[in-house]
Amino acid sequence: MRLLRLHIALLCLFSAVCAIAQPRLEKPEFYLGFHGGVTASMVMFSPTVSQSVGKCLLAPNAGVFFRYYGHKYCAFQMELDYQQRGWHEKNTSYSRRLDYLELPILFHLYVGKKGAYWFFNVGPQIGYCIKDHKGDIPESVVIEDDEMMQYGKIDRPFDWGVTAGTGVEYMSKKAGTYFLEIRFAYSLGSIYSDRKTDYFGNSNPMTLSLNLGWAWKVK
Repeated sequence: MRLLRLHIALLCLFSAVCAIAQPRLEKPEFYLGFHGGVTASMVMFSPTVSQSVGKCLLAPNAGVFFRYYGHKYCAFQMELDYQQRGWHEKNTSYSRRLDYLELPILFHLYVGKKGAYWFFNVGPQIGYCIKDHKGDIPESVVIEDDEMMQYGKIDRPFDWGVTAGTGVEYMSKKAGTYFLEIRFAYSLGSIYSDRKTDYFGNSNPMTLSLNLGWAWKVK
């Protein structure tokens, strides 16, 4: 876990240095937009909770964002997103859905010409669980103590982590900007208490999402 956090911190630092090193634009540009798509999610539990990679929890996501172009090949992007996370257990019908409001703050790096660009987004994000869909526990599951383990109420609705994505973007002169992005997010905070006396040492959600988006220039 510590090694992963170090790699994430170095990636964010490298992106920030690249952004600051770019030449400034004479006239900064501002964009507003929205995006939406589908998310596949799991939770990394320790001790392990058996989950099927081929049966990730699929759910919708959507959001609005503000983008500021102050440097060539680089912009800063702030989002307000709605996303469902959770997990689907292997060999049972049990699934858990958690509704989050999230605030990613991203470095938006891009290269290309004639309106077509490849871009890379990276940065931290924070979130808060606004609703917990617990689901029905299968009758075949034997409940032990330890606050019902993964079937009990989550202890930490506040979330923090890092996200990174890449995609393609087309910027038209009259119809705005269109893009397709695939993004990965990993929570550095656990949804269940992880003290030495608790059952879970880690319970970190991770998500993979595919989104379509559109933005327009604010004059």
